[in-house]
Amino acid sequence: MKRISILLSIMIAAVSCSTANPFLAEWDTPYGIPDFTKIQEKHYIPAIQAGIAQQESEIQAIIDNQDAPTFENVVEAYERSGAILDRVSMVLFNISESDATESLQKIVEEALPLVSVHSDNIFMNPDFFKKVDALFQNIDNLGLNQEQKMVLKNLHNSFVKNGIALGEAEQARMREINLELSSLSNTFGNNLLAENNAFAEEFGVSISEYGEAMAATEDRATREKMFKAYSSRGNNGNEYDNKELMVKMMALRIEKANLLGYENPAQMILADKMAGNPETVDSFLASIMAPAVAKAKEEIADMQVFMDEDVKAGLLPAGSKIEPWDWAYYTEKVRKAKYALDEEQTKPYFKMENVRQGVFDLTTKLWGLQYEKLENIPVYHADVEGFKVTDADGSLIGVILTDYFPRSTKRGGAWMTNFVNQEIVDGVEVRPVIVNVGNFAKPTADKPSLLTLDQVETLFHEYGHALHGLLTQCTYKSVSGTSVARDFVELPSQIMENWAFQKEVLASYARHYDTGEVIPDELVAKIEAAGTFNQGFMTTELAAASILDMKWHELTSAEGLDPMAFEAQACAEMGLIDEIIPRYRSTYFAHIFSGGYSAGYYSYLWAEVLDKDAFELFMEKGIFDKETAKSFRENVLEKGGSDEPMDLYRRFRGADPDSGALLRGRGL
Repeated sequence: MKRISILLSIMIAAVSCSTANPFLAEWDTPYGIPDFTKIQEKHYIPAIQAGIAQQESEIQAIIDNQDAPTFENVVEAYERSGAILDRVSMVLFNISESDATESLQKIVEEALPLVSVHSDNIFMNPDFFKKVDALFQNIDNLGLNQEQKMVLKNLHNSFVKNGIALGEAEQARMREINLELSSLSNTFGNNLLAENNAFAEEFGVSISEYGEAMAATEDRATREKMFKAYSSRGNNGNEYDNKELMVKMMALRIEKANLLGYENPAQMILADKMAGNPETVDSFLASIMAPAVAKAKEEIADMQVFMDEDVKAGLLPAGSKIEPWDWAYYTEKVRKAKYALDEEQTKPYFKMENVRQGVFDLTTKLWGLQYEKLENIPVYHADVEGFKVTDADGSLIGVILTDYFPRSTKRGGAWMTNFVNQEIVDGVEVRPVIVNVGNFAKPTADKPSLLTLDQVETLFHEYGHALHGLLTQCTYKSVSGTSVARDFVELPSQIMENWAFQKEVLASYARHYDTGEVIPDELVAKIEAAGTFNQGFMTTELAAASILDMKWHELTSAEGLDPMAFEAQACAEMGLIDEIIPRYRSTYFAHIFSGGYSAGYYSYLWAEVLDKDAFELFMEKGIFDKETAKSFRENVLEKGGSDEPMDLYRRFRGADPDSGALLRGRGL
């Protein structure tokens, strides 16, 4: 303990001299927002080193405590440890996703092994585990509340999953695996960012604009070229090729699973999830894939009619059939014909700022939340805006930052994350700082950022995650907010999508960016009528990606694996038709190779059963029903991971979820 304390003092003194390191002190900023104006790249590594030393000292103090182990002097003491490391990690790894300069990528490469080794040092420490295990074995006799039981259970499980029961040689190998996996995962993400930027440079279209471009591009050869470039990211035989890297990752994941007594990674990953095992997930996905493909075939027939007309007009050669690069283009033709609905008609009513205000207003109506724009706060990029969120009684809920526009240093997609976790420390509540990140069209000199219907849903979706993070009312950070089972985390996000295009909600935010006109009833009716349009395609590509993820993680060996041949076989076995590819092909499937959704991409569909079932209750009671909203807030949004997910859901719904809700919701 004395050695570690001296080391900590030396490190803090070293990084505090001359220029103070902002990570080594509480931020003197509004609402605990990270002090981005003072944070410099040179601060990260010294702060991580100091944070590691601090937490090592704190854990050693837990071990050295001669008092009998209690929840307070073991588990709670661990929960309160590592403040500096938390502070720097949440900034560094979040910024590395949304503003990853080359120099920052190098810092992350240096930081990852430090953090990986430190984590292994904690969860392979037999003296620390001895105290945790003593408590866990007596968990029902300690007088703990349910949240404390979950915290203890999760902490114990972290040791088990990290191989605390293994022998010395096996633990050494586990350390090597964890270290290499963290590095490979980071490289996968960096490669994909480079490939995304190369695509944008070649076509003048960002990855986030790809779908719109494919729907609007008349020239079929251009569509084919764009599709092939998009779908071959990470598979181009260049320095950013991800194939060999993926095989290495799977070999390591399989070896790790084997060390822990599992046949494959999926078994290991799903053991503590709602689904429980791969067989349950496989059966669930198969039950969705079949009706989805059947619906997709109907959609192909509808599109082929329009393609045949183009053949007759001499625009295409005889015998032309729908290919993957035709789907978006001919889908729009069908949409216009069936519903007289054109995205160019709807986009002017979905100015980004108005949509954001719409979701704010919805939460005011449901839960009484209030918003105040924050000026002159520290931000990590000029595109970031901040809002103070308060409850109906005026008490602070937290801060939401929004970062919605693409840039070359930001990865594709949309996500939510924390800069500050909610917790209660020594009786003082720390309220969260949350960020929503997206890649919507940037404003131009003559037009604001205008969203497609899909992007409107995305904004509502990510704000659902933000609500989960903002409204949490837990004591311990390890279970607060979105710290829940992966196949439960999408419930709060996906349920918010259900409100996006409700007539009463649209009336509050969908106004023409130029005239201020509220979206006309005629257009609202078209949006409603087209609500389940193209769901065969959308469900098929999502289910296909989910099954592909499972196929990867059900592997028992990666020896001699040809990743693209493996993917092709997996797609054939799942019954995927030639006109559709998985939403993510393997070489750019960042969710499972660098994003924490390994053997977990199914969770979007799994949680959709819950969200559609939950929203049916709102439809029954009234979409703004205060009692239903209060119950959802108290039993789901506030609880984080402080109880078992299905117990939380049943308390809200009063029953198990109806498995048919997903198919009903998607019109299948």
